[in-house]
Amino acid sequence: MSYERYETPESVPPPAWKVRLGLYWKLVRGDRPIGWLLLLWPTWWGLWIAARGVPPWWTLFVFSAGVWLTRSAGCVINDYADRWLDPHVERTKHRPLATGEVRGREALMVFAALMLAAFALVLTLNRLTVLMSVIGVVLAASYPYLKRYTYLPQVYLGMAFGWGIPMAFAAVRGEVPAVAWLLYAANILWATAYDTWYAMVDREDDLKMGAKSTAILFGDLDLVAQGVLYALFLAALALAGQRAELGVWYYGGLGLATALVVYEFAIARGRERAACFKAFLHNHWVGLTVFAGLALDYALGGSAT
Repeated sequence: MSYERYETPESVPPPAWKVRLGLYWKLVRGDRPIGWLLLLWPTWWGLWIAARGVPPWWTLFVFSAGVWLTRSAGCVINDYADRWLDPHVERTKHRPLATGEVRGREALMVFAALMLAAFALVLTLNRLTVLMSVIGVVLAASYPYLKRYTYLPQVYLGMAFGWGIPMAFAAVRGEVPAVAWLLYAANILWATAYDTWYAMVDREDDLKMGAKSTAILFGDLDLVAQGVLYALFLAALALAGQRAELGVWYYGGLGLATALVVYEFAIARGRERAACFKAFLHNHWVGLTVFAGLALDYALGGSAT
């Protein structure tokens, strides 16, 4: 009897197109949804308050899909801008652009494709929203370059990540009232705070390479500055709830979010890298809790609107 030799599935290399798609998926952080969620929750805050409840389904789809597309595009342009830095940072040295597995030109093509897809969705909304989306593109594309020139890239990240809030009001109401800008300011404070946790993870590597961040700016006063940022964030949300005439469910959610923030300080008080990264990831639950409170408020009649 003769026996034929068969290769095991593990020994057969995957096709080139599959490898390439895997690299692109890694490039857009498809395997790391935390950034998408941190962008989604404040966008949904804006949509729900603008609509005083569940927004129109197509608007909800456009903004939710747009969040994923623009966040993915932001990751690509961030890695493109940081290709001088990422190979020297422990956390980022295995990213596709840092290793050379994806070329810079490829990354720019992926960025363009993602932004065009997002813009195509926005074109189905009103004129004000379309015009505001142009500002969003500028914010997303320019953010990564700030860490070379300023210690405040985290503030600019908040401006970029929160731009969906005024856009949501523009899409739902055709205008951007004061409460939208208050909510936007709250998100800038929040994003600056949670991205400072993230920057504290990379602080030693950034100092060696000459990159700048709020973690470096705050220095030994980082936890104090974080406390101020989170306190202002929660106060701005409370004021936004008052302006939107939200009720007990919203403020209950805000109280729980406050407890979650306190927990972040408990786990990151020693400033260890792993603990700071855990505190950063934990902000997903803060955003979710705030959203759950306001959604319940509108659904269960806890607000005056």
